[in-house]
Amino acid sequence: MNQLDVHTHTIASGHGTKCTITDMAREAERKGISLLGISDHGPATLLSCRPSYFRSLAMAPKRRCGVELLYGVELNILDYEGTVDLDLDTLSFLDYAIASLHRMNLKPGSRTENTEAYIGAMKNPHVKIIGHCDDGGYPVDYEALVQAAGEYGVLLEINNSSLLPGGYRGDTRENNLEILKLCRCYHRPLILSSDSHGKDKIGEVSCAEKLVLEASYPAELILNYDYHKFKEFIRK
Repeated sequence: MNQLDVHTHTIASGHGTKCTITDMAREAERKGISLLGISDHGPATLLSCRPSYFRSLAMAPKRRCGVELLYGVELNILDYEGTVDLDLDTLSFLDYAIASLHRMNLKPGSRTENTEAYIGAMKNPHVKIIGHCDDGGYPVDYEALVQAAGEYGVLLEINNSSLLPGGYRGDTRENNLEILKLCRCYHRPLILSSDSHGKDKIGEVSCAEKLVLEASYPAELILNYDYHKFKEFIRK
């Protein structure tokens, strides 16, 4: 059973949703999610929150509506060296960080450049997850990515939103199958995420789980099924 969802966005991300953190927690409780991570977009995203918002999360309650909360950020990777849009001091106030490529912040480069951008971000000690690296608009060397994830203690994400029909990242199925094949080969854990903007999709990873079953990926390597194991992973 899926116990957690750590790639979610509130009103602070500036994407049109009006949901607050409490709204998100209330929905997570209704859906039986034990651990909810709030990962609003970093400040380089248009209309998203400023660094002061992320620093203030250190004082936010760690439990709402019976749900344990983690506070993170979905960082924007800004260049092919892996620079991100919050500094180390601000990131130290948070429980974890996701790092992702978004077209508004960095245009797709070559396969080598995109791979180096992801790996550069992995070297940041606060980055624990690479978000939606299945995006076909950013071709990457998945074997190099999986090996680097093991070296730097980072999880690759199977993003449920990417797998929905008509998604703006195109058909990500084959890329996700390649990620699953290589993670299985190298015995790397991974995370399934809803990428929910607002409360409606919290905990929704059915497309990702279907693909995981098709790929015969070991359940013990999916950290959604043991939130204590996930918390231990991000604290290393």
